[in-house]
Amino acid sequence: MTYHDLKANRREILTSVGAGGLTLAFSIASKAEAQDDTVKPLNAYVRVAPNGKVTITAKNPEVGQGVKTMLPMLIAEELDVAWEDVVIEQADSDPKAYGRQFAGGSMATPLHWEELRRVGAVARAMLIQAAATAWNCGPGDCATVPGNVVHKPSGKKRTYGSLAMACANVTPPDPKSLTLKDPKTYNIIGKPKAQYDVAKIVTGEPLFGIDVRRPGMLYATYEKAPVFAATVASADLEAAKSVKGVRKAFVVEGDPKAMSPGPGNIGQGLMPGVAVVADSWWAARKGRDKLNIKWNDHPTSKQSSKLFAEQAKAIAAGKAQRTARNDGDVDAALKASAKTVEAAYAYPFLSHANLEPQNCTAEFKDGKLEIWAPTQNPEPGRQLTAKTLGINPDDITVHMIRGGGGFGRRLANDYMVEAAWIARETGAPVKLLWTREDDMAHDHYRPAGFHFFRGGVDAAGNVTAWHDHFVTFGEGTTMAPSAGMSAAEYPARFVPNCRLEVSTMPLGVPTGPLRAPGSNALAFVMQSFIDELAHAAGADPLAFQIKLLGDKPTVGEPPAAYGAARMRGVLQAVGEMSGWGKTKLPMGEGMGVACYYSHLGYFAEVAHVACSPEGAVKVKKVWVAADVGSQIINPHGALNQVQGSVLDGLSEALHQAITIEAGRVEQSNFTDYRLMRISEAPAVEVKFLKTDFPPTGLGEPALPPAIPALTNAIFAATGKRIRSLPITPDMLKA
Repeated sequence: MTYHDLKANRREILTSVGAGGLTLAFSIASKAEAQDDTVKPLNAYVRVAPNGKVTITAKNPEVGQGVKTMLPMLIAEELDVAWEDVVIEQADSDPKAYGRQFAGGSMATPLHWEELRRVGAVARAMLIQAAATAWNCGPGDCATVPGNVVHKPSGKKRTYGSLAMACANVTPPDPKSLTLKDPKTYNIIGKPKAQYDVAKIVTGEPLFGIDVRRPGMLYATYEKAPVFAATVASADLEAAKSVKGVRKAFVVEGDPKAMSPGPGNIGQGLMPGVAVVADSWWAARKGRDKLNIKWNDHPTSKQSSKLFAEQAKAIAAGKAQRTARNDGDVDAALKASAKTVEAAYAYPFLSHANLEPQNCTAEFKDGKLEIWAPTQNPEPGRQLTAKTLGINPDDITVHMIRGGGGFGRRLANDYMVEAAWIARETGAPVKLLWTREDDMAHDHYRPAGFHFFRGGVDAAGNVTAWHDHFVTFGEGTTMAPSAGMSAAEYPARFVPNCRLEVSTMPLGVPTGPLRAPGSNALAFVMQSFIDELAHAAGADPLAFQIKLLGDKPTVGEPPAAYGAARMRGVLQAVGEMSGWGKTKLPMGEGMGVACYYSHLGYFAEVAHVACSPEGAVKVKKVWVAADVGSQIINPHGALNQVQGSVLDGLSEALHQAITIEAGRVEQSNFTDYRLMRISEAPAVEVKFLKTDFPPTGLGEPALPPAIPALTNAIFAATGKRIRSLPITPDMLKA
């Protein structure tokens, strides 16, 4: 996914006033929309009620990352309102009013840091002008204290609620003309705030997509082939209909061509399958159990994880299909190196394993479709649904419902299309709910990958050569979703002789972004092999990492510049935090370090592990040093995201793998796709370095270095190098 393409032009401010008070809207339109004067905001960010309560709309989907709280904090700060007087509402999908609404790439902060503060600043300026007009003075004679405008000469006050109606006659100022607050005066930004929905979450109030209810709603299940994109040969629909409560059972032909095993194709249409609709979900499930579906043959049935590994090894033994980067003379540098290392690394497919399985509620009536979905990417879902059903996108309303985890899985909207199709065929509101087994068998998986390394160091401990032959999935130069690697992948540009080669294998398994897409796998192999070179050089791994970065502040040009000084800063900080090199550890214990830049964040992490002779791994503690710029908006949410990312990465490394056999996923539930238990979770200590850079996001960049910090620590403890995941006791037994 290319994040530089997500930047949008900004439209200015429009206001309207209704009986309820001030409504302020601020549209962030796409480039195409910005050139169209007919585009107007339809929804509001700010509403001020007569009683002074301020309703702020959260524009982006909430899937546990905290944006429903964080983005309104930006508006509330510049509006100058007490946080306890703020009510937050979730926006519906409305790109004409809000621009692109999505949850992905840790982009909520960098895209909205300035724009949403200006939304609040404009609202505050309008309230000041309304008060100045009432007092017959200039706006310069007025100031604000939370929720009130103050007349500085006399000390008189007017509440925001009493001024809201008067804003009908106020022309909104140019947002760029306003001076934003000095961070030293912040009352909300930088102060820990609980997630807005936490009370509803812990008391079990209806909140998530799975909780949606509609009058007259029916329940649906949808069975698809275990071999991806296979079509229905036969199904016993009458047996399913014989179950009490089942209303309908029907085959959905879908679009097998859209689901063909080519890069980027899977997830672009409706997967073939059989739908069962009933009065209750349990009845629908019982009806599904009686379908006795026979599936047609499909080419993907010849694929398997074992075969992929064998193919990758054979491909690596030959000439690479293409060269992505070739600096210097790698072969000559390897011959001249004091020490050389060769290693093969591999990582598996992974499932997102959202605790809330995929679901969607849809209602089709009079040619119009209404959808309630826990989606991370609502507008592409609307467009895909419109295309699949053959209706106008303007006739589809998408309500963004809180998702019980996303991690990239809900960027795809296959479940939305399925629910919409079933609702139209049924003629009633329908809630489609996947089982856990459905979720595991029909994910868009983090792709597996294979790396074949050669590296060299000189007598002074400098990395002189780096060669990576990356065997991945795709067709030619087109990678399967999330299966690629940048030609600037670190340590490229930091090693004088560097060759990155890529070869692809065909794939019929759907793939897609998983938390820190690409980076979650690449960090493991790159940082592990750097650690191998450090040990080959007889160098301290932390000092080796800092030396590799060199002494320049940045390397490369924007937007692909790498902040070497920022990475050195977090490495030095995490070394101090962890007491690196200052403590002699018992036998069987070790500490490992890793760093990684992703999603605009610079992170370095140290893991402390204890390994038993039987091969058990206990992570005792992880230290994290982070540089995400000049401001942490919500410290509570920031800490939650970093700690959660680290535990997520450790869980992947210690337990998780999706394996393919005969074209189908072998795992089915948390019994054979295990998540980290509470008893296994280590303490995670976090330090944020404040630097003079714009704030960036935190949902993803802490995850990638956690995995190699763990595996490097295991090597320090046992002398055994982890080159494939997940980690099993057999790898470590004495």
